[in-house]
Amino acid sequence: MSNWLDEVKFDANGLIPAIAQHHQTGRVLMVAWMNREALQLTAEKNQAVYYSRSRQKLWHKGEESGHFQTVHEIRLDCDGDVIILQVEQHGGIACHTGRESCFYRKLTPHGWEIVDAQLKDPDAIYGEKAHTEHRHTALMNASTAKSEQVDVLTHLGQLMQQRKAADADHSYVASLYKKGINKILEKIGEESTETILAAKDYATLASEENKNDVIYETADIWFHSIVMLGYFDLDPQLVLDELARRQGLSGLQEKASRT
Repeated sequence: MSNWLDEVKFDANGLIPAIAQHHQTGRVLMVAWMNREALQLTAEKNQAVYYSRSRQKLWHKGEESGHFQTVHEIRLDCDGDVIILQVEQHGGIACHTGRESCFYRKLTPHGWEIVDAQLKDPDAIYGEKAHTEHRHTALMNASTAKSEQVDVLTHLGQLMQQRKAADADHSYVASLYKKGINKILEKIGEESTETILAAKDYATLASEENKNDVIYETADIWFHSIVMLGYFDLDPQLVLDELARRQGLSGLQEKASRT
């Protein structure tokens, strides 16, 4: 094992950048650092192990989140100073913000725009064990949370249209569209039942885990409802507009205003 490691050019701090790439889609999921030991362990375990510069220790990807990376291939660039990992990302989330990829912002004429939906709340992933730097990032992003929520809804609306033309064998949403409206409505029914059960458990036990279950299952309902809207080419913004229209109206007034 030492011969191949000797060909790797670690920097003055004994580190080398490692790019994790989805082994099927080719999408870049994240960039981290490895020292000699991390790279050797990655090769031996076929699971990504990195080196955290902030904590000055080895970091087995997924040790806290459960989102491990199975490594299918390791490549070294022509200069010997960059590693690329072809990985399978368990849980579909590589970024500590709860997104598929750490590269979720795109430069537009209006600045950096968030173009990837948050798949799961970081608190639901890490709980009280979240890294200090993750918490710090969350606090830094708190001021933009409202705009991110709107961006997520807009992104999901656009995503539904894109997925209609996607390969059903590689896209969950495309597979639902291929199966038709009855399957989509069946999923909404399933998620509704799971949300009810999660809410009843939370009402009884009121634990942190139960709270996260309620949030997670509610997100599933919302997501599949957006899939349903997409089936009919209805923009999720129409639902927001309807909710906005109801503001300031009592329940009776709202019902009377319907046509």
